[in-house]
Amino acid sequence: MQSVEFKIEKTIKSKPKGYLLFSDDFSHRGSAESIRKALQNLKEKGLIRSVAHGIYVRPIIDKYIGEVLPTAEDVAKAIARRDKIKLISTGAYALHALGLSTQVPLKLVFLTDGAPRIIKVGKRTIKLKRTTPKNLKAKGKISSLVIQALREIGKDKATEVELRKINTLLQKEDPKLLQHDIALAPVWIREIMKQAIDK
Repeated sequence: MQSVEFKIEKTIKSKPKGYLLFSDDFSHRGSAESIRKALQNLKEKGLIRSVAHGIYVRPIIDKYIGEVLPTAEDVAKAIARRDKIKLISTGAYALHALGLSTQVPLKLVFLTDGAPRIIKVGKRTIKLKRTTPKNLKAKGKISSLVIQALREIGKDKATEVELRKINTLLQKEDPKLLQHDIALAPVWIREIMKQAIDK
């Protein structure tokens, strides 16, 4: 038991603070039970904190605010990296990510080509919704968010202020990626996005 815990502790300390670790990362270190106990002990010692079921972090310590734990967004990115899956933000989170909404959503919904699941991170929830490959073909970081944000707002419901903001954001997108993503969007969204090219 000690040797499993020692090996896991050594691995954790070799990673930078703030790096997210999954209990599965240590599966080669011993049995599921010995890994669970080792992680529990290291948690009790204060080396790591649990941020979600089976996900841990060695927290960053800020001299002014103390412990800095990963956000739900960080957890979603770490899951995507580990599972080699694609995630596209949708709904209220897409609006927030673009600055079209100041409200921080408690529920983050992502379209994915991975397994559907719900992950609880503190008071927030990450929902991964499996979708068709076509919905994941958007390549631009901004343009893919714009497509999802406009879907959330709805056809003919975007205000002039929102449309101007979207236009300004799209002009920062790589033109090749923007052209690629416009072709994937529904017709009414395509017309809005094209305005960024015509400028």
